[in-house]
Amino acid sequence: MDINSKLSHVGTTIFTIMSQMAADHNAINLSQGYPDFDVPGPLLDLVEKYLRDGYNQYPPMTGVPYLREQIARKVKLLYDVELDANSEVTVTSGATEAIFVAIQTVVNPGDEVIVFDPAYDSYDPSVVLAGGRTIHLPLRYPGFQIDFERLRDSINAKTKLIIVNSPHNPCGSILPPEALDHLAELVRDTDIALVSDEVYEHMVYDGETHQTLLGHPELRSRSFVVSSFGKTYHATGWKVAYCAAPRKFTDEFRKVHQFVTFTTHTPTQWALAEFMETYPEHYFELPAFYQAKRDLFLQEMSDSDFSMEPSPGTYFQLADYSNISNMVDTEFVKHLTCHIGVAAIPISVFYESPPEFSIVRFCFAKDDDTLRTATAKLCNMAPISVK
Repeated sequence: MDINSKLSHVGTTIFTIMSQMAADHNAINLSQGYPDFDVPGPLLDLVEKYLRDGYNQYPPMTGVPYLREQIARKVKLLYDVELDANSEVTVTSGATEAIFVAIQTVVNPGDEVIVFDPAYDSYDPSVVLAGGRTIHLPLRYPGFQIDFERLRDSINAKTKLIIVNSPHNPCGSILPPEALDHLAELVRDTDIALVSDEVYEHMVYDGETHQTLLGHPELRSRSFVVSSFGKTYHATGWKVAYCAAPRKFTDEFRKVHQFVTFTTHTPTQWALAEFMETYPEHYFELPAFYQAKRDLFLQEMSDSDFSMEPSPGTYFQLADYSNISNMVDTEFVKHLTCHIGVAAIPISVFYESPPEFSIVRFCFAKDDDTLRTATAKLCNMAPISVK
C-alpha cells in the first residue's frame, strides 16, 4: 500500500543528523541544544518524592493546578502580568507540541502563516498539516531583526497567523520593545493571531530584558505564548512546557491538545511546581549563569579564525567561518564533526531560500571543561579551501 505523504518535503531533522554524526565520530556535540550538566539536585529529589508518593496517574488534561498556579505566579513576578491559571494556562508535552496545537487551533486550509527565516524547523510542517501555506520572510542580516516594511507588504486577506520567536533560535537575537509596537500596529484591525515562541525567555544578556507578548496588552489579546521548562531547568528530555493565551484561545487550544497528548507526565509536573515555589531564584539567576558560559566560549574562541558577535540571548552562538573555508555550511559542519571533533549546526537549513553568508551555530549550554576542550580544537583549525 502506498501512502500519499502529507510531508513529502520533510526529512530527518538537522538536530538528529548532527547528533548522530557527533556520536559516530566521537565528537563534542555543540550542535543540538541541550546541556551536558545535570538538573538541579533539589528538583531531582522532588521528582523522586512524587514518583514514590503515588503521583503516577493521569493529571488533569489542562495540567496540574499547582503547576499552572506557579506559572501564573512566575509571570506576575517577572512581567507584572496577571494570568488566570485556570482559563489561560495549559501544560503541554514540550514546546513543539504547544506550537503544533496552537497552529492547528488557528489555521484552516488555504490560510497563510508568516514565519521569519531562519525559522525553527517545526513551524512549517505544522502549518502544512493544518492545510495552510507558509510565507517565509528573511530576518534582516546581520542583526536578525524583523523587516516590518516587508512584513506589512506580505499581510493580506489570507494571513491568519504570524509566528515570532524571541530569544531567537537559531540566531540568538532578541526583539526590542519597539518591535512589539510595530507588530501591534500591523495586526491592528485584523483577525490575525500570533504564536510567540519564548522558550529561551530566561536567557537574555548584557542587562537587556525579555519582551514577552504577554506584557503588551494589545498583542496579548491575540497571542499564544509558549515557554519551556526543559530549557529553564536543564531538563530538555522531560518535555514539559506550557501555553498561555486568552480564554477564548485557550478553550479552542485545549480541544486540540486533548487529542494530541491529552496530558503530560504527572510526577514531573508536581515536582516542577514545588521547585518553582521553593526556588524562584533559579530563573532569576539563569541569565547570569548562561551569560558566563557565553563569555567563556567567546573568550576561549578569541584566538580562532571564526568571527563572532556576542549572542544577545538563548544558549547559542553564531560564528562566521568565512576566514576559514569557502565550503557551504552543510559541508563545513560535516568537516568540523568528522575531522575537528566538534559538531555544530548549519544555519542554511532554517531558510526557504538560504542566503550566501557562511555561518554556523554552536551551543554553549555545556560544562566549562567541555567548552574549553571544544574551543581548543576549533582554535587549532587550519584553513580549508574547496574548488
